[in-house]
Amino acid sequence: MKLVTAVVKPHKLDEVKTALQELGVHGLTVTEASGYGRQRGHTEVYRGAEYRVDLVPKVRIEVVVGDEDSEAVIDAVVRAAHTGKIGDGKVWAVPVETVVRVRTGERGPDAL
Repeated sequence: MKLVTAVVKPHKLDEVKTALQELGVHGLTVTEASGYGRQRGHTEVYRGAEYRVDLVPKVRIEVVVGDEDSEAVIDAVVRAAHTGKIGDGKVWAVPVETVVRVRTGERGPDAL
């Protein structure tokens, strides 16, 4: 099993969710996040004063999937979140040792 994590622009969340649903992903976790990458934030003007926004708003999406599905999930997220502009985000996967469904006590792939 793999934990696939994506940090993307907030306005791309619906497209990413739709892409994951089309793959048959049944559950996901979404968290509001903020940060920066190569762009190091950006500058905005408010009431005539210019100020620097260091932490850009993002959403973090986490999904646990089987090993055989991880590459398809990563590809779907990348396609759905892509705008071609700086700050599109990142996607990564890490191994998961154990998953337990709290309601039933099922473990491993049965808990997905």
